[in-house]
Amino acid sequence: MTDFAKIIADAPGLNASDREWLHHLVADWQVIADLGYADLLLAIPVADGQFVYAGQCRPSTVLSVRPDDLVGHMVDDQLRPLLIRAFGSREVVRSESIRMIDDYSICDVVACVWHNDKPLAVIVRETNLSTRAATGRYESESIKAAKDLFAMIPGGTFPYTDSVLSQRHNARVPDGFIILSADGSVEYASPNAVSCFKRLGNNSVMEGQNLIELGVSLIHKSDPVPEQLPLVLSGKAPVDSDLEANGAAISIRSWPLSGKSGHSGAVILCRDVTELRRRDQQLKTKDATIAEIHHRVKNNLQAVSALLRLQSRRTNDPEVKKALGEAMRRVETIAVVHEGLSQTADEVVDFDSVISNLLRMSVDLASTEGQHIEISYIGSFGMMPAQDATPLSLVLTELVTNAVEHGFEGIKEGHIVISVGRGGNNLNVVVEDDGIGFEDDPDHAHERTHGTGLGTQIINTFVQSDFGGTVKWEPRREGGTRVILNIKLRAAQAE
Repeated sequence: MTDFAKIIADAPGLNASDREWLHHLVADWQVIADLGYADLLLAIPVADGQFVYAGQCRPSTVLSVRPDDLVGHMVDDQLRPLLIRAFGSREVVRSESIRMIDDYSICDVVACVWHNDKPLAVIVRETNLSTRAATGRYESESIKAAKDLFAMIPGGTFPYTDSVLSQRHNARVPDGFIILSADGSVEYASPNAVSCFKRLGNNSVMEGQNLIELGVSLIHKSDPVPEQLPLVLSGKAPVDSDLEANGAAISIRSWPLSGKSGHSGAVILCRDVTELRRRDQQLKTKDATIAEIHHRVKNNLQAVSALLRLQSRRTNDPEVKKALGEAMRRVETIAVVHEGLSQTADEVVDFDSVISNLLRMSVDLASTEGQHIEISYIGSFGMMPAQDATPLSLVLTELVTNAVEHGFEGIKEGHIVISVGRGGNNLNVVVEDDGIGFEDDPDHAHERTHGTGLGTQIINTFVQSDFGGTVKWEPRREGGTRVILNIKLRAAQAE
């Protein structure tokens, strides 16, 4: 499917600056379509006086007469003479006849898009004349503003240098609009715009008032005053801002108008965002609370680890010292997983990055001086929430620690491979080492395969009770031990 970017990239005679200007145009032209109750079509000239439709904008304020996508299609012969006449003109060109689209009578108005004194394209404004049958002041003020903005296109003053609709908020014409005079006085305020300012505390008639003075009168000492606010309320710069007062907030956008004599006024779009701001504040409070909880949990785990370390230093019994050391390692495992989880807002962690650091730490702690044990991975665990990540981390650290302490006892070098196969919530993990194997380690064979050791009991308990899975210990064909885990994750989302 041909799109806007490709058409202007292939168009003859357009440089990078020209294409960027056209991008600005289509970023902001929705406001003209909405204010003018009209469809807009951007046509790019190609060879031999032909034009191709590069962009299309339908109004959100009235039914479009163009339900089909015209982008990539050539302009038909009926409309082409008008486009040829308009291309290169500094004036808005109006069709001398009415054109029919299905059962609609259409009035065509065309403006040439200029940039750096160079004509780039034309915009066709298609107005369904049935929408002009009965218009009140709201409609007439809206249409007049659209015509003023449209007339700026051949003058090279629209679009603006910075796209307005690419800024923070998405205020649109139906949310409310205000028409300002050149001196910043309110010439017209739509009903929704009046409602926005009433929520801020204004009970006076807006028309005839200077919008800056009106806005300042609503602001209290404790209310925030954004730096851009005066520029927006004056209508002299194409920027957006917020106006907060009386516990309410409105988002405001300014669309300056200019003619041959310079600045002539502005269209101000405004939207009541009070409830959005309230929800934002609730989210910020919630995030701060969660961050504080994470911090306290982290401190508590560190305190438990420190107490175990202190107790270990005070005992002379090697067995007690070893048991306390293993308990300390397990607490630190939980702390590392928790730290990884606390970095994400949705409590989901990239388990591969967490477990690789954790198992490397486990190998280093279990290894003796001069012993070098490598660990490698095949496959990927993927994303995983805390409910699954914490117990699975403990299982894997116990398996790796077990392999180092028993499988490589008296061996200087070794290799542990962790293979992962995941299909949705089903997880298959194989942990194998090239150590001495439990068949050659009769002193520990029974505890490693039947769960008499605490580490093996932890593994069996988590795999069977938490995951409803199985653990299978078997000798590795090339020598060493292989442990096969088949589990079903409880909360992890399928990749």
